[in-house]
Amino acid sequence: LLSIPTSKINSPLDVLSGCAIIVRGQPRGGPPPERQINLSNIRTGAMARRAAQGQPDTKDVPDEPWAFQAREFLRKKLIGKEVCFTVEIKTALGREYGMVYLGKDSTGENIAETLVCEGLATVRREVRGNNPEQARLCDLEDQAKASKKGQWSEGSAAHTIRDMKYTIENPRNFVDSLHQKPINAIIEHVRDGGVVRALLLPDHYLVTVMLSGVKCPTFKREADGTESPEPFAAEAKFFTESRLLQRDVQIILESCPNQVILGTILHPNGNITELLLKEGFARCVDWSMAVYSQGAEKLRAAERSAKERKVRIWKDYVAPTANLDQKDKQFVAKVMQIVNADAMVVKLNSGECKTIHLSSIRPRGLKERFEKTKDKDKRFRPLYDIPYMFEAREFLRKKLIGKKVNVTVDYIRAATGPAEGTPVFAERTCATVTIGGINIAEALVSKGLATVIRYRQDDDQRSSHYDELLAAEARAIKNGKGLHSKKEIPIHRVADISGETQKAKQFLPFLQRAGRSEAVVEYVFSGSRLKLYMPKETCLITFLLAGIECPRSSRATPGGMQLAEPFSEEAMLFTKELVLQREVEVEVESMDKAGNFIGWLHIEGVNLSVALVENALSKVHFTAERSAYYKTLQSAEEACRQQKEKIWANYEEKPVEEFVQLTEEKERVENYRPVYVTEITDTLHFYAQDVETGGQLESLMETMRAEIAAQPPVEGSYSARRGDYCLAKFADGEWYRARVERVESPSKVHVFYIDYGNREVVSTTRLATMPPAFSTRTLPAQATEYTFAFIQVPQDDDARADVVDCIVRDIQNSQCLLNVEYSGVACPHVTIQFSDSKDDVGLGLVKEGLVMVDVRKEKHLQKMVSGSLNIWRYGDFRADDADEFGYRR
Repeated sequence: LLSIPTSKINSPLDVLSGCAIIVRGQPRGGPPPERQINLSNIRTGAMARRAAQGQPDTKDVPDEPWAFQAREFLRKKLIGKEVCFTVEIKTALGREYGMVYLGKDSTGENIAETLVCEGLATVRREVRGNNPEQARLCDLEDQAKASKKGQWSEGSAAHTIRDMKYTIENPRNFVDSLHQKPINAIIEHVRDGGVVRALLLPDHYLVTVMLSGVKCPTFKREADGTESPEPFAAEAKFFTESRLLQRDVQIILESCPNQVILGTILHPNGNITELLLKEGFARCVDWSMAVYSQGAEKLRAAERSAKERKVRIWKDYVAPTANLDQKDKQFVAKVMQIVNADAMVVKLNSGECKTIHLSSIRPRGLKERFEKTKDKDKRFRPLYDIPYMFEAREFLRKKLIGKKVNVTVDYIRAATGPAEGTPVFAERTCATVTIGGINIAEALVSKGLATVIRYRQDDDQRSSHYDELLAAEARAIKNGKGLHSKKEIPIHRVADISGETQKAKQFLPFLQRAGRSEAVVEYVFSGSRLKLYMPKETCLITFLLAGIECPRSSRATPGGMQLAEPFSEEAMLFTKELVLQREVEVEVESMDKAGNFIGWLHIEGVNLSVALVENALSKVHFTAERSAYYKTLQSAEEACRQQKEKIWANYEEKPVEEFVQLTEEKERVENYRPVYVTEITDTLHFYAQDVETGGQLESLMETMRAEIAAQPPVEGSYSARRGDYCLAKFADGEWYRARVERVESPSKVHVFYIDYGNREVVSTTRLATMPPAFSTRTLPAQATEYTFAFIQVPQDDDARADVVDCIVRDIQNSQCLLNVEYSGVACPHVTIQFSDSKDDVGLGLVKEGLVMVDVRKEKHLQKMVSGSLNIWRYGDFRADDADEFGYRR
């Protein structure tokens, strides 16, 4: 044996047994070398050893008596402390024996003496020679025996450490039984930065734990049995070892997929998982992030900090948006169009329009869409044919169109394709879009209307709120929402009658009779040409604005490409911004030879034809002369012409040419049908039901009320929104179908009873959701608005009230005969007769002197126009600025 008298100051890293420790010096540029020091002249019980794998002759060796207690005593005394050791002997095999002292020099506590004094070690008395140290140890051992300490006591020191790998059949049940509560443990071994062996207390189960949510660089085993470390693997292991090895910690066992136990280790000084990420020794992993119980956002924040500082594994990291200016990374924009279920067009403050894709989500049916496109199936319409695509688009449209949103760009996805099995995509800007603090992508996923993209672990191009998206998808799957539902997939049978002349002809009378119909603008071809979706009729139509002549866009013709007219682009952009994907009302007047419908479009009280003329982006067409909007259009055009704006910039007055307008003579159509008058308004309009469909309404009401009686709605559960159809409880205590017109507050909701024409202000406690079986698709609204033909409504409030009282007395809640004479701005103008006497109600009002006759220019209506009688009962109630006086106020 060779004696080597050396003395060094180190920190114990690991206590192997009661008489062997591993020490390390201070790290300098990396992990320092380790040294094992065995205590001279003493012996403690040997720790347990498992049988060597591949050697069937070897057996498991259990702990010797008092071995674990000696190890624990030494661990608690030394770990984390500074010690001084002397190497007395070094064997030929390299084992070092010496003395260890607590402190910076040999004047500190002698650890071997302490162990012997506590009865946890025996002295090697077979070693002969004049050794004062050994003599002192022998004396201390005799004292311990006399005091019956430790192993010299009469008590038993039986101790069993159970390796869970071999003793527990179902680790998952064991982990679940702990209910993610912190349990005390000792870290026995560190395999790499993210995997440790821990001894769970007080049951002494030995388990292997992988840190949840992260992955550290590892040591790869080569074919020849050697290990090659990945970059920073040794540093990561040392980082964990120096903080946790042989320390008392708490562990939260969080999950056990595929027999791998995932957990979080909590030390009084911090969470090792977050520290590893923050110092660049680990990266987040999605597959185990979901079970991390301390908040995934903390891990992402720690990783983000390391990326920004480019430390260790992130030394070459380049952020996905590193090349973007700050103003291009985060901005506020107005949503102009929802392109599909995961993309939208927004308008920046600069006026530029930009397409934004929602980060890390994909609408269902991407593969189906690609396959159909590849097959060039022109009948395939993704919006209606791919399940839940329409619902997703509608969710985004109703929530975002016309609203300002906050956009945070997460990454720029490079262009892809074309390749076999791969769709072609242009470069895409992918971002997180929020409104009112709500992440739109997360809301879409939580409703089961989109799925979350799974990435390779090294793919950093993903949403900055990726974990929230995964959690939202998990909730949607658990609750069976949307495309995760086991219910039957919704089908949207939408007929496209654009350009279908025969279908359009059949559909025209229905739209003309309907008056104002609800629609959604699906596409804008030009300033005055649009494609509309009619939700009640479930069809698509091409719609041309009446009364105006808008600049034409460029288009292909048989003679070649026709250039765009000046301001055609501006007109199209104006129309897009005002109505694209908005809910509008349309009045259909006629159709052209190509099957396109012609009429007026209104949005929130604005007539689009008038708006285009007012903004000098369109001229008035001569066909507007017959409309109620002609004077408004004419005055708007005149103002723009005088100011020479836009299309009128180069306008010059032309001499007026006389022309004779030829009108086709036609006869008045007389087709009286029975109706039931239900409501009369203060403006002399009235609502009536067709008697023919009265039985259907009664049947529907009876069924609806029976269903409500069986399953009463939860009071206050309905959230009213403008334009929604619902059920409302009237003053008589019965439920009726209604439409929400305005919401002032939960206690003041303005509703319109669609089957009777009356209005009321109610509380939301008197409202309920309308079941689909009783919607307007099952039976359209039965109350239709009309007004009297050939009659001027008195301007004086008292005179008009007398007329209304007279009509209410005569025809309200009674059956009459009705004939449509001509269309009007808001509703059809009709004549109405008493069903028994066939007397005309309007003519009776004229004879009584309550109203004046409205003189019509159409020749086929002249027979109906007669002189007024007793018109001066209250004086001439016409306005003083009438044309007869030669001036206007």
